[in-house]
Amino acid sequence: MVTIVGNGMGAYDFSNIDIDLSSFEKIICDKNFLESEENILKLGYKDAKDYLLSHYKDENILYVVTGSPLFFSAGTLLAKQIPKEYIKIIDNTSCKSYLLQKLLIAENDVGVVSLHGRKRLELEEFFRKRYTFVLCDEMSISRLKEALKYIKKEDYSLTIGYKLGYKDEKIEQISLDEIDFDLTQPYVLLFEKRFFVEVLSDDSSFETERGMITKKLKRAITLQSLELMPNEILWDIGSGSGSCAIEAYKRYRVKTYLFEKNPTRIEFIKKNLSNHRVVDTKLFEGEAQDNFELVDEEPNKIFVGGGGSEVIKRLPYLYQRLLPKGKMLISAITLKNLTQMISVLDEAKLEYEVSSYGITSYKGKLNMIEPQRVLFNIILEK
Repeated sequence: MVTIVGNGMGAYDFSNIDIDLSSFEKIICDKNFLESEENILKLGYKDAKDYLLSHYKDENILYVVTGSPLFFSAGTLLAKQIPKEYIKIIDNTSCKSYLLQKLLIAENDVGVVSLHGRKRLELEEFFRKRYTFVLCDEMSISRLKEALKYIKKEDYSLTIGYKLGYKDEKIEQISLDEIDFDLTQPYVLLFEKRFFVEVLSDDSSFETERGMITKKLKRAITLQSLELMPNEILWDIGSGSGSCAIEAYKRYRVKTYLFEKNPTRIEFIKKNLSNHRVVDTKLFEGEAQDNFELVDEEPNKIFVGGGGSEVIKRLPYLYQRLLPKGKMLISAITLKNLTQMISVLDEAKLEYEVSSYGITSYKGKLNMIEPQRVLFNIILEK
């Protein structure tokens, strides 16, 4: 029989465990725990897993995890691999519950993401609710600084919970730049969002160069055709004002890479990323084709909205960079570009579909006709 229990908040010890430890033949815990008895085995996750899966039938075992076994814990992962009649879970206080209790914040107002042992933010949850609770490791601060580079400091407040449950715990408001604690010690962060943005953006909400922007209806068609899913990676090549990448983030919570060479448009993109509060994005300045190899994350989706003849030559390369089941959408507004694109794709023996869209608006009291340029979309699926 295996009993999984959390040690609650505080030091790596058993002082907050309210059960009879002497009733167990073996106690398994992490190597960081302070206790040292003959029946205590201090093991890493892999060795603990192997031992529990080998002995859950013939020994009465206590498996001690940090905090709560129900909150981002290896305990629940192991419990799923052991028959239900041989497993029991006893909960304890998690770092999230502990901090929210101290700050008098309701659970339902808080989203949770983990950067502990992870490189990327969970964008579907980050800044979705009023508060975002972040599990951290020693690399999290630098990753958060990069992810929030386009977010104004007045758009959020930040509270750190450092060494929660210890005698020297700290719970205080702070900025990312002020955090100089020993980050190898346990700590968490709580962001409070102080902004609201509309998910669907009007064209007027983007700063542009002479109105150079993928119009609202065409953005909707493009993003719908890409079939974006939360936390996917989207490359936006020839970004212009950045409107497609920005709306992709706001609507679908994808991570975006933007490529733009025009210096004026680059400055507009930076302003738009900040005005629309886009998290975890990267802008590459200069010729797009010179920057592709600088990205080490393969894209799920690629939108090619510009870039000229040199980018067109690299379309087969871009297709190869796509992850399995990925999709690339290439837009053209001239027959010349469309012909070049099709020629390159045919030469590379790539399969594709072409669609065209003509949109006409009727504006003003007289319903004056305002036609938009025909849009050609080429779609490739991997």
